[in-house]
Amino acid sequence: MGVLDIGSNTVHLLVADVHPGGRPQAATSQRTILRLMRYLEPDGSISEVGVRALVDAVAQARETARAENVVELLATATSAVREATNGPEVIARIEAALGQDLQVLGGESEARFTFLAVRRWFGWAAGQILLFDIGGGSLELAAGADELPDVAASLPLGAGRTTIEFLPTDPPGEEAVERLREHARATLEPVAEMMMGQPRPNHVVGSSKAIRSLAKLAGYPAPGWSDSERMLLPRGSLDSWIPRLARIPAAARQELPGITPDRTFQIVAAGVVLHTAMTMLRVDELEVSPWALREGVLLRYIESLSWSEPT
Repeated sequence: MGVLDIGSNTVHLLVADVHPGGRPQAATSQRTILRLMRYLEPDGSISEVGVRALVDAVAQARETARAENVVELLATATSAVREATNGPEVIARIEAALGQDLQVLGGESEARFTFLAVRRWFGWAAGQILLFDIGGGSLELAAGADELPDVAASLPLGAGRTTIEFLPTDPPGEEAVERLREHARATLEPVAEMMMGQPRPNHVVGSSKAIRSLAKLAGYPAPGWSDSERMLLPRGSLDSWIPRLARIPAAARQELPGITPDRTFQIVAAGVVLHTAMTMLRVDELEVSPWALREGVLLRYIESLSWSEPT
């Protein structure tokens, strides 16, 4: 099986061995860094240069999938493609490069697939879960005690989007950071009220690459786990890092623990948005899940195989 996740930052192919009722075993992972937000035109369309880069990355992933003998490829696209004013044209060109249909996920669908992956990773005994997921274009929040969340929301507070809109200079400085913080607070307010109406969570979880990077920078391994398996990220530690990150040029941030070259420009915005969300939802610390959207798509497909097998 293969899952191709066409996101705002990357085109990511995950190839895994799957069977009904089983746990997906990752075999190959290939990422192409795009940062599609760089290619947005003033009218909200993706530029021709950006579309070509996207189509090339998709074609490369398709060839890798063939080389890996992928039987079925699930191709999904998220906010950057979904919200572009030339989205239908971009989708048609992606489908031509893939030779198959593309599933364009809505924001709440992203949250639900990711929540499913987190639920399976933590297990049924985890109880009530509150989820944070920050992508390039959007922030997803979800909460519930079952496999699918009781409430889910998607907000235009992705790390790439907010970097372009509020932190365009390098380094951004304190005033720009504060403007982003105020915008995030205003955008989050109605959703925070809804989330606070849910039962108190047993686990607060972050699942995105940006959150994993922040945890490696400002967090620590959970007791009994190695740092590659489960990290904890305290809000206070994140708060202390944000002004330091905002003063460091992007080129120097990749020298810090956990900050990869593809996250250097966006990590400040990711930190500000996450810290604001944690503050408004009164979260002191979150746990980091290694499973996210791609694993959720795979798990849902495995479940459909299980139910479709003859008895």
